[in-house]
Amino acid sequence: MSQGEQPAPQPRLLIIAAPSGAGKTTLCERLVRENPKIQLSISTTTRAQRPYEQPGVHYHFVSPEAFQKKIDAGDFAEWAEVHGRRYGTDRKVIDQALTAGKHVLFDIDVQGAMNLRKLYGNRTVLVFINPPSLEILEERLRNRKGDSAASIETRLRNAYNELAWKDKFDHQIVNDDLERAYSDLLRIVKKECL
Repeated sequence: MSQGEQPAPQPRLLIIAAPSGAGKTTLCERLVRENPKIQLSISTTTRAQRPYEQPGVHYHFVSPEAFQKKIDAGDFAEWAEVHGRRYGTDRKVIDQALTAGKHVLFDIDVQGAMNLRKLYGNRTVLVFINPPSLEILEERLRNRKGDSAASIETRLRNAYNELAWKDKFDHQIVNDDLERAYSDLLRIVKKECL
């Protein structure tokens, strides 16, 4: 390292959480696409695949039995039941990315965020994405393809609980304008990770 050059920051876990429909997945996909030093963690889930989703790209889709085997084997750094389905993060994927010097981006629920904070401590950066309002959140969920009416109702009920956790996060962004929300997220990432 030459004189005056800053050392590379320690790889971090950038954890984005929000109620379903707040726009976290859209923000995360763009962040990964535009920043090669950030790797998206692909969660494992027992929920049904939506029509536009690809296995291994959006999620690793498994049966409830296969998910339980991974729990029993200690494969997950964190896992939780959300909206009646299980979601988990594979510990090996996190460790491999950190060892390779990559920051790991998580698009997960508040339970998972808190579990990763417990496990990885100050290596985590927690960002909560707020919807502009609960009315707009409901509209976004109802316009989403691939979710049943019952699933949407469950997600709306859970949104109230998830919003109660937002003050436990390091940063908050209101996604009332996608470009502004992305700029806010990028500013946080540059400050904390890059």
